[in-house]
Amino acid sequence: MPVFSRFMRYFMVVARFGSIRRASEELRIAASAIDRQILQGEAALGVPLFERLPTGLRLTPAGECLLAEGQDWQRDMQRVQQQIADLRGLRRGHVTIGLIAALASGPVPRLVHTLRQNHPGITLRANILDNQDVAAAVTQGEVDHGLMLDPPLMRDLVVVSSSSVSLGFVTLPAHPIAALRTARISQCAEYALVMPEPPLALRHELDGLLAAGDMPVKVAASADNVQMIKSLVTEGVGVGILSSLDVMEEVRVGTLCFTPIADRRLSPLTLALVTNRTRPSSFAGRLVMGEMARHLFETA
Repeated sequence: MPVFSRFMRYFMVVARFGSIRRASEELRIAASAIDRQILQGEAALGVPLFERLPTGLRLTPAGECLLAEGQDWQRDMQRVQQQIADLRGLRRGHVTIGLIAALASGPVPRLVHTLRQNHPGITLRANILDNQDVAAAVTQGEVDHGLMLDPPLMRDLVVVSSSSVSLGFVTLPAHPIAALRTARISQCAEYALVMPEPPLALRHELDGLLAAGDMPVKVAASADNVQMIKSLVTEGVGVGILSSLDVMEEVRVGTLCFTPIADRRLSPLTLALVTNRTRPSSFAGRLVMGEMARHLFETA
């Protein structure tokens, strides 16, 4: 049973493609029928929903408002359907998680594998986002839960579980720094560094430490991507500075080493599992959130 009216279904597909022709191909409905529904909807609302351009259709401000509401309705209906399935004891559902790239390997994929084995009726989607975008995705309802560093204070964002993540030097196993339990910035002054750049969350903490220490550092390279920094370290370009979270898999298999930075002025980052306090969670959402809290934080 279609949740939306014919007009709303057609409108949202046209808005997605910016073309009645492409919407016609997607819906397998005559273009003339779709165009007629759009025109009737605009007449009923009393405002144009699209600008007709030579290159296609572009949403007007009124059209953008209607599209945003339609997307909210779709998400709300999915939650209602999951809640109804819960009441019927089907124990099925779909959960979307927003997470930072550092978690794309390691415990999160292993957790998804375990969940699929134990709860085959539940499907998961992982959206890899920049750290600052995870909170917005959670509060706007684009994902059910998020895994991020240093969550901001936001009215609708609640931290379910959290743990500290240390910053440190990333080296090849044979490097002298790898033999140390901890190391200070001054101990690495003789080595070329591979520095993180914004928007990586650890750069802010690192800038404060370097400024307070008033010591020169030799920068061999820098990057705003964790994988690039690890690749540069692997190629012998220099000593990387990352969080323990970023290299947990490489440390586990022995391809890289992590040595925590020893300095009281350096605050650890906070890895947090976050969710939206205003949106009721389905059975599937609650189960996935509970399993993430138990496997990623309680066993840390």
